[in-house]
Amino acid sequence: MKAAVLEKTAPIEQNPLKIIDVQIPEPHRGQLVMKVEACGVCRSNLHMVEGDWSKFGLPGKSPIIPGHEVVGRIVTLNDGTLSDSLKIGTRVGVQPLWSTCRECDFCVSGKEELCTKKNGTGETVDGGFAEYMLAEAAHVYPVPGNLKSEEAAPLFCPGVTAFSAVRKANLNPSEKVAVVGVGGVGQMVVQFAKLYGPEIIAVDNVEEHLEAAEELGATSVINSGKTEDFSKDLIKIGGVDKSLVFAPNSRVASQVIKGTKPGGTIIMGVFAGIDEFPFSDEKSIVGSVIGSREVMKEVLQIAKDGRIKVPNEVYDLDSANGTLKLLKDGEVRSRAVLVP
Repeated sequence: MKAAVLEKTAPIEQNPLKIIDVQIPEPHRGQLVMKVEACGVCRSNLHMVEGDWSKFGLPGKSPIIPGHEVVGRIVTLNDGTLSDSLKIGTRVGVQPLWSTCRECDFCVSGKEELCTKKNGTGETVDGGFAEYMLAEAAHVYPVPGNLKSEEAAPLFCPGVTAFSAVRKANLNPSEKVAVVGVGGVGQMVVQFAKLYGPEIIAVDNVEEHLEAAEELGATSVINSGKTEDFSKDLIKIGGVDKSLVFAPNSRVASQVIKGTKPGGTIIMGVFAGIDEFPFSDEKSIVGSVIGSREVMKEVLQIAKDGRIKVPNEVYDLDSANGTLKLLKDGEVRSRAVLVP
């Protein structure tokens, strides 16, 4: 099969992903092989490919096939994997949570994304930048028939990540909410937040991202690239009750904290340093990462019901390096999706 393989991390300008032929994987008990129809392209992929995440032990193996938001059809099932919902030809999706132990305190309490024995799709095991991919049957999800594969794939990272963060924010219609960083994930955050009725202020330094956020339901926008400190814009409107942050920038994080009201909540979905935290304002910072299997199922139901849109831009698998370069340069308006 053809796959985009990372053998050694390097700047994306050096084309570190090699399009080569590799062996189609064989499933063991509890596993299946899917023929990939679409795989979303995430900034996390870029960080791993360029070596930014080597300090976290990623990639977890080398060589590795990246890609962690994948939709495809089952082509091979291990004898012990067949079930009523999983059969040859069933279209399924895989999110970044490739597998968990299903036994630890986190797994049994509904926080399996924190499992210390988890495997990350395309990070510790091979992912979806390929024609075929191995998956754990317990961690695949049937895809609603009314969604195209290129629409469904982004639900398995920005979708579940965004919805998990919005749930943690406990939004209500009387609030003002800042969504900071409205690329692929942030655009999904805007849509899920809109379901709860608050006023939504989208913040980004890319004009196309802000335009997309307005189209998807943001009440107003702030171009952070045109101001030294966008917290001043938030303070002018009385501050925001909640902030959901998907811009991995320490300066941005500090401004978010300043622009959030005393007693407010900041949901952090990215890495960022914080220079100073005003404890006397009793603000809360909450981390949020992907989501459990139950959260993933809720996301798919919401999409099936037509309550959110999934903007996407389709590229060929052969152009994996070039697509990541477009993402790095801020030239992807919504979510890039690779198609074999």
